[in-house]
Amino acid sequence: MFTGIVQGTAEVLAIDEKPNFRTHVIKMPEGLLPGLELGASVSHNGCCLTVTEVDGDRVSFDLVKETLRITNLGDLKVGDTVNVERAAKFSDEIGGHLMSGHIMTTAEISKILTSENNREIWFKPQDASQMKYILHKGFIGIDGISLTVGEVTRSKFCVHLIPETLMRTTLGSKRIGHRVNIEIDPHTQAIVETVERVLAQREVALVAAAISEQQTEKPEA
Repeated sequence: MFTGIVQGTAEVLAIDEKPNFRTHVIKMPEGLLPGLELGASVSHNGCCLTVTEVDGDRVSFDLVKETLRITNLGDLKVGDTVNVERAAKFSDEIGGHLMSGHIMTTAEISKILTSENNREIWFKPQDASQMKYILHKGFIGIDGISLTVGEVTRSKFCVHLIPETLMRTTLGSKRIGHRVNIEIDPHTQAIVETVERVLAQREVALVAAAISEQQTEKPEA
């Protein structure tokens, strides 16, 4: 599990490309190296990856076909940077919201509005069906960053970013057309799906009751 509070950015140093598989090596920030071992979980742009090799500050991770398909990690090139976060411990402060590191979809940046000390970024999810889980003032994970949703339309949503977030994460360098990873808040997802299921069951029950009533009605003499 992760908190959505990005602990640093890491440069991609090398990429070993294979059919439907990739290994990339990042330069892990010095402060995140203590205790880092094989098998540890590290969030890359919000996607949970497993450490496969540690060589000083050069840390390797494997990316399988599904990860490359669903996330923006397959777009990375040597020299790019990613947001990184070590897995949370039970004693850690949850400054953002609990995140699993499981990316649901990606979203394209469709608009950027900049004013003094503020930036508003609009996103259009690749999978439009995910919009039902994105609610005004709800939580969302964007490239591993825990953020609060601003305005929401039928196909897009926005977030408001302070200078600290822009400085400490990769969102400060994003431009229109760039893709970001999206993790939906699981609590919101559970509530939405439960309500949908209850309403669907109620509709089925009402239809069944109406049919039963029609069948039991006696024809007029």
